[in-house]
Amino acid sequence: MAETIHRHGDPQGAPRPASRYSQLVSVEPHRRWVWFSGQVGVAPDGTLAEDAAGQIRQAWANLLALLHAEGLGPENLVRTNAYLTRQDLLPAYRAARDAALAGAAPASTLLVVAGLADPAWVVEIEAVAAS
Repeated sequence: MAETIHRHGDPQGAPRPASRYSQLVSVEPHRRWVWFSGQVGVAPDGTLAEDAAGQIRQAWANLLALLHAEGLGPENLVRTNAYLTRQDLLPAYRAARDAALAGAAPASTLLVVAGLADPAWVVEIEAVAAS
């Protein structure tokens, strides 16, 4: 599949990203866009990962499975929005994200929030992809 997304992680005049993401992503006209609902740390069998780091890894695994179901991969991600319920989860989140994205660096926002739809959840990840 030909690469159609142009990434610019540090354009002139923009601050350097705080971690592995791009400050902007532009997509060529007339491309296919796919929006992914928020993914949480629940496995396909309905079980919740036992610890916070496991939930984060599972949420990324769920997103990757959805990407692959659409014939896409991490390189097609244009944007991610992630929500954590605790600031101390940031290192685990970044490690799981970097492993899942395998070098891809979509535009990204990460928020620490008071809670998610289920109080047992510690992470939710939304995404947009293009091909």
